[in-house]
Amino acid sequence: MDANATYGRALSRAFGGALLFSFPLLMTMEMWSLGMAVERWRLLVFLMLTMPMLIGLSYYAGFEPTFRLKDEVMDALAAFAVGFLLSGGLLAIFGVLSLDEIGSDSALGKISLCAVPAAVGALLAGKQLGERGPGEREKAGAGPLGELFLMAVGAAFLAFNVAPTEEMIVIAYQMGPLATLLLMAVSIALLHLFVYRLGFPGETRRREAGGFLRTFVTFTAPGYGVALLMSLYLLWTFGRTDGVAVHEIATMTIVLGFPAAIGAATARLVV
Repeated sequence: MDANATYGRALSRAFGGALLFSFPLLMTMEMWSLGMAVERWRLLVFLMLTMPMLIGLSYYAGFEPTFRLKDEVMDALAAFAVGFLLSGGLLAIFGVLSLDEIGSDSALGKISLCAVPAAVGALLAGKQLGERGPGEREKAGAGPLGELFLMAVGAAFLAFNVAPTEEMIVIAYQMGPLATLLLMAVSIALLHLFVYRLGFPGETRRREAGGFLRTFVTFTAPGYGVALLMSLYLLWTFGRTDGVAVHEIATMTIVLGFPAAIGAATARLVV
């Protein structure tokens, strides 16, 4: 098949993946509000940190085969462009963006926030919507750092879907210390079950690497730490930690760490 036709097909899948992964947030009112309210320097930091994640994700599961760092960067930029175009178009159709607002600071904020999960979906399109993912060979050889990176992507993506909602704050407010500790224990237990016991990709290799204890120390504990860090970072990005007591921030982080831990544990299913 002609190279241009192949790339066009990959881009078409990228738009499909972007839609599949981003439409819950595109239709969430909190995301629209945060797009206007989030401080622009935090949004800039968020977008700047997103690019290395997209480049790494392109290496493991891009929407077309890549062989050099330049290819990874170009695919990451293409994925973000797909996410930006899709988000802008759908938000305009939904009436979230008015004609007068297009090109304004608030419009760019709304589109930029929604473009990130869409860009992740664009990069995962080859694995989820097409034939065997082009990044499968590289992914199979991921070492401990590669595994932690994939966990971080999974944690950030799943947590990002609920971090903008008010429910995270409400749940944290309703939970007492014992319930918080119990949720932490459940998160760790689920993370360990997913990476070691339920037959997901990579489980056999982890078992052969040294059994239950070593898997817990090597994958589960660092994975949960990554989930908590990603949760805290997202809460900070959305301004949820501003003017909040330390113990309340800790509780919110643990609450958001629950979906983040599941995202980290199941990252191998989608990446």
